[in-house]
Amino acid sequence: MPDTAVILVRKGHLAQITLNRPRDGNAVNQQMAQELEEICRRVNQDDDIYVVTLTGAGDVFCRGGEAKPRHPAGAVAGIDRPVIAAINGDALGQGLEIALSCDIRIASDKAKFGLTQVAQGVIPADGGTQRLPRIIGRGKALELLMTGDTVSAQEALEMGLVSRVVVGKLAEEAQKLAETVAAKGPIALRYLKEAVNKGLDMTLKQGLRLEADLYFLLHTTADRTEGITAFREKREPKYKGE
Repeated sequence: MPDTAVILVRKGHLAQITLNRPRDGNAVNQQMAQELEEICRRVNQDDDIYVVTLTGAGDVFCRGGEAKPRHPAGAVAGIDRPVIAAINGDALGQGLEIALSCDIRIASDKAKFGLTQVAQGVIPADGGTQRLPRIIGRGKALELLMTGDTVSAQEALEMGLVSRVVVGKLAEEAQKLAETVAAKGPIALRYLKEAVNKGLDMTLKQGLRLEADLYFLLHTTADRTEGITAFREKREPKYKGE
């Protein structure tokens, strides 16, 4: 029986997904792709999970993919609640594509980033050519894609590839961020993600309509009532995802 290539750990309303092939740089192979896709499906079926973090075992996030792997970044992007990438080390090739499919990326100061596939005469095939320009802009994305260059964590921060760089205790910082996000209304978080992600492919008018529709839907939820009540009573809300 092969070792588990992806680990899912639940703690309260938080779930942590860990890429677990440290001896191979957490490279994506067929087993890891299948397990990651299955875990993403399980997360979406569990309404008690509010926030997900994704990281790598050992001192590497993911150094790419092995020959002819499946493409799991789409499954990560399809998680319908916030996903935080805790990039604990190098995120290269398909590893960066997986990180790009997350909603928030925070990184160790020692991490390096790059879509290096062009050096092997191929192009990224797990969403990198589409997600990278949407995150850092067309010009800089094309430069990274066409040169295959790697950048430091600080450079990644400056170009908006990650939102913060952590010196030292990345796991603790990711946990704190996940807890902060999970304290908010879980339905509102899902609708926020839907509004932003779908809105990017719409006209402004269509996106504003989507935002309004989702806003009014929230008024039918018990969480919305709890949020208003907690504000009036000057206490922390107790959301139930209902």
